[in-house]
Amino acid sequence: MDAFTTLTGIAAPLPMANVDTDKIIPARFLKTIARTGLGKSLFANLRYNEDGSENPDFVLNQPPYRQAEVLIAHENFGCGSSREHAPWALLDFGIRCVIAPDFADIFHNNSFKNGILPVKLPRDVCDQLMEDAKLGANARITIDLERQVVVRPNGEEIPFEIDPLRRHLLLNGLDDIGQTMQQAPAIDSFEARQRAAQPWLYR
Repeated sequence: MDAFTTLTGIAAPLPMANVDTDKIIPARFLKTIARTGLGKSLFANLRYNEDGSENPDFVLNQPPYRQAEVLIAHENFGCGSSREHAPWALLDFGIRCVIAPDFADIFHNNSFKNGILPVKLPRDVCDQLMEDAKLGANARITIDLERQVVVRPNGEEIPFEIDPLRRHLLLNGLDDIGQTMQQAPAIDSFEARQRAAQPWLYR
C-alpha cells in the first residue's frame, strides 16, 4: 500500500448526501477481485448515459476534475453494502482522500485498509471547500496527514482528527499484510522453536 503523507491536488465537489456504494461502483462491476481497472466504472450510473457516452454534467467528466485526487461530499458517504470494490474504484481513478461530514462505518474502515484517507469535517466547512473546488485547477487543496490539517487555497489551515493507529498505518503505507510482515522475525523464531520441539509436525 502506498504511504499517505501530504497530498496536494485538485478536489472535485460532489454535493450529495447518502452516496451509497452502489453509486460509487454499481453491482454489475463486482465480478472481478482485481483492484485495478475499476476506475473507469467509478460512479458509472452518474458518469455515463444509457448509450455509454459521457454525461457532461457529472463533475468527474469535466476537464479540471478528471485528474481529481480529492473528493468532497456531504453526509453518510459510502453507505449501503460493504463492498470493498468501492475504495478500490476510487483509488484506481486516482482519489486518495474523501472529505465529508461523516462516513458509513464499513466504508470508513475499508478506506484506511486500501490507502484512502477519509477526513471528517463539519458540513459548513465541507461546503466552503466545495466552493474552493469549484474554482477548478487553480484551487488545489493540501491534505497534510502528518500535521492533521487541510489547507485551503487561501492558506487557511483546517485541523482534523484521526485515530493515531490509523494515522501511523497510512503514513507508513501499512495494510493488514504489511502489519503482519513487520512481525516476520518473531514469526520465524516461533516456527523454528516449534520445528525443534515437534519435528514430526513438519515432515
